[in-house]
Amino acid sequence: MPLIETREIWKTYEMGATVVHALRGVSLSINKGDYVAIMGPSGSGKSTLMNLIGCLDTPSSGEYYFKDKQVSHMTDDELAVIRNREIGFVFQTFNLMPRATALHNVELPLIYNGTPRLNREQKARKALNIVDLGDRMLHRPNELSGGQRQRVAIARALVNEPSLILADEPTGNLDSKTGLEIMQLFSRLHKEGNTIIIVTHEREVATYADRVLHILDGMVDRDEVITVAEKSANGTNL
Repeated sequence: MPLIETREIWKTYEMGATVVHALRGVSLSINKGDYVAIMGPSGSGKSTLMNLIGCLDTPSSGEYYFKDKQVSHMTDDELAVIRNREIGFVFQTFNLMPRATALHNVELPLIYNGTPRLNREQKARKALNIVDLGDRMLHRPNELSGGQRQRVAIARALVNEPSLILADEPTGNLDSKTGLEIMQLFSRLHKEGNTIIIVTHEREVATYADRVLHILDGMVDRDEVITVAEKSANGTNL
């Protein structure tokens, strides 16, 4: 049973008299434990596809199944539950609360789903240790480097032990050395059994994944398997 399955997904926007087809009949399947990159030029539909996979939006037509449940016709409240419990989000801009400590930032998803306070702190501490930030738990974002902020964001994504980690341009605001460290962290998380989808426009980032979906004009233009040879050539076969 696939973790994610879309069947002929379309997303259409009406902008006055103009109709824009952001996605045109996208069908794909992603299994538990997969590591997938979604690539495409600006305006290709990759961000729209990410929003649908992440239950941040719903398709205009077609079907989307997450863990064998049809989510394409769920209510906003039902989608919110899926997002909180099943999907860990990592964003390019980190999206941290500036006045909150790293520990409190990581606790936020647990606060939203009603986890008791003692359990929240234990889980948040565990998640921060996983991303090697156990010694920065009480630091605020302005006291952390860009890479450390992204690690806090990844810990927040992990804290609910989600079925899927969905990362949108996770190295976009980082220098090349720090970006490499973050991608190495994603590789480690994947080897530990996490299902990961990364949206990126960088080939170097995409080669950390095992599979790349190339999106063009709202469709899957190519579904590519990344070979061990290419990973080795790019230094990503970790």
